[in-house]
Amino acid sequence: MSGIKTVVSSSVGRKLVMAVTGLALFGFVLGHMAGNLQVFQGPEAMNAYGAFLHEFLHGAGIWFARGGLLAAVALHIWAAVSLTLENFAARPDGYRRVRHVESTYASRTMIWSGPILAMFVIYHLLHLTTGQAHSHFVPGDVYRNVVIGFSSPPVTIAYTVAMLALGLHLYHGIWSMLQTLGLNHPAWNRARWAFAAGATVLIVAGFLSVPFAVIAGVVR
Repeated sequence: MSGIKTVVSSSVGRKLVMAVTGLALFGFVLGHMAGNLQVFQGPEAMNAYGAFLHEFLHGAGIWFARGGLLAAVALHIWAAVSLTLENFAARPDGYRRVRHVESTYASRTMIWSGPILAMFVIYHLLHLTTGQAHSHFVPGDVYRNVVIGFSSPPVTIAYTVAMLALGLHLYHGIWSMLQTLGLNHPAWNRARWAFAAGATVLIVAGFLSVPFAVIAGVVR
């Protein structure tokens, strides 16, 4: 209990919680993007992928994964909010003039990209997982649901905005995560920047390739 109390009360401990949960969520996002790309292999491959997720460990696997993701998201949000409030409390009157010397645009928009992503995740689940936000949803037919869902330009636009927010969040998140986990040295900063930028571009491009391919008629 004393160890948990130390984590809760220490900003270093909460940053570590953010880094570890961020690493778990990064792994999920990367895997989810790779799974989405199976849409380019056709209906059989995409639907087989969806069936595997629901049948893994006789159906229990997906619930274990969801439980772990929910815990990671909850801890990540808790750590982020508590650290943000702590920073605000340390500077209650703010600065008369703000000069962004070392911070990046991505880091300054984390407070907005996070809530945007949270709202998108809720919509995304209702759209392509449970079907309440999808007027032609067919359980089990993942390929059809994706194609029809992204055939709507407003949906694709909203998805694009969310993925750009994800890109900003990912870039600063990966950079900070590696720093918190100990990869913080002037000799490594260039490699850390390259990895953060490369991973962000790969993931955002991978996710956006699906709705853009549907709109372009490549996937239909």
